[in-house]
Amino acid sequence: MTIEDPFKHASLGSGVFYRDPVAALAWLEAAFGFERSMVVSDADGKLVHSEMRFGDCYIIVDSEWSDYVASPAAVSGKNTQSVYARLKDGLEAHCEQARAAGAVIIQEPTDQFYGERQYRARDPEGHVWTFTQPIRSVSREEAERLSGLRIEGWHR
Repeated sequence: MTIEDPFKHASLGSGVFYRDPVAALAWLEAAFGFERSMVVSDADGKLVHSEMRFGDCYIIVDSEWSDYVASPAAVSGKNTQSVYARLKDGLEAHCEQARAAGAVIIQEPTDQFYGERQYRARDPEGHVWTFTQPIRSVSREEAERLSGLRIEGWHR
């Protein structure tokens, strides 16, 4: 038996782990415009689970609840994944909002050979976030010519 997802999750989400997930929720709202969609706390007020929406996608923001999950702050700033988010427009303003909230911009907004403009930011616990915006349509052949790379498959 199959039921509809009552939470309307996208097919893929990501979990991002923090030493202080409550602070992360507030920061992600202020810096990147994420919206809280669920926050679950125990009887003592400790965060147990939370979800945030961004466009049609979601992320889980959680604590370091096991020995196999860690904030980059707990592992010398290393990242084993990066979250990518696509904006329809307003990339420059989004970057400035993130900067004003204390994000470290590790790649300023830059046009990419594949037709997008992107920037990268590091949050207070060291997670790297990439925000991108389409700026023009590029064929696979043009992307190969501009980059000097061989590309198999292409966005349609």
